Amino acid sequence: MTAQRIALVTGANQGIGFALVAGLAARLNSEDLVLLTGRNPERVAEAVRRIDGVAKVEGRVLDVTDADAIAALAEELQEAYGGVDLVVSNAIGPLTPDRPQAEQADEFIAVANGGTTAVLRSFGPVLRPGGRLLVVASSLGTIDHLDAQLHPLFDGVTLEQVEKAVEDWRQAIHEGTAEDQGWPHWINLPSKVGQVAAVRAAAAERRATDLPLNTLIASVCPGLVDTRASRPWFDDFSQARTPEAAVVPILDLLLADHLDPANYGELIRDRKVLPWHPAVPG
Repeated sequence: MTAQRIALVTGANQGIGFALVAGLAARLNSEDLVLLTGRNPERVAEAVRRIDGVAKVEGRVLDVTDADAIAALAEELQEAYGGVDLVVSNAIGPLTPDRPQAEQADEFIAVANGGTTAVLRSFGPVLRPGGRLLVVASSLGTIDHLDAQLHPLFDGVTLEQVEKAVEDWRQAIHEGTAEDQGWPHWINLPSKVGQVAAVRAAAAERRATDLPLNTLIASVCPGLVDTRASRPWFDDFSQARTPEAAVVPILDLLLADHLDPANYGELIRDRKVLPWHPAVPG
């Protein structure tokens, strides 16, 4: 990597995103720059004030549902610094069990899936050699969480085909036909599969170029984390991690000097690859 490293985290004013920025600020050098991004200017500014680290931290207002804004920021960093070194797509939309899933689908999908795709498209090309681009997803993103009839929509396809599958699913939700087509009722499941599939599709196009340059694109699962987003969905948090603990293996992956080719394009949890097609017990 170059002498000065440039890092960016989306959805970073709280929870996992904030912990990632704090961890990067602590572990990077004083000449490095970490961009803490979020949609709300006041929350972004307050989050930056709470960071006490070594590297410089700047706040940027960024709505990941605005693909043009993401592209503009990527272009700005390319012009100013020659690209970026560390990118984490972490933003997630609100989702609660007290409202119908269909009412929440548009925003949730736009943030999680639209944001993931936009970051891959805009920041992949400006990732400097030796860079890392990670998407925070979930172990729920392995393809076995979908009905087998839906697997061809996400398996071995292009990024454009992943986008189309997600959009067709979103429309089916509003038409009331999603469950008849085999989609799970809980929208978090197809969304997470879509995120992991998007990473796999983008990585498949770049693998031959990235590996010789020690550049990594992958998705990561932080496990069950005690955050505001997860609280409404689970009753037992006795085994949950704090955001600060959950991001340690993610930070290790981001800052590793050399990548393991086996990690490229995969979903990683606690330094281990989670198979896209989990083995079916005999």
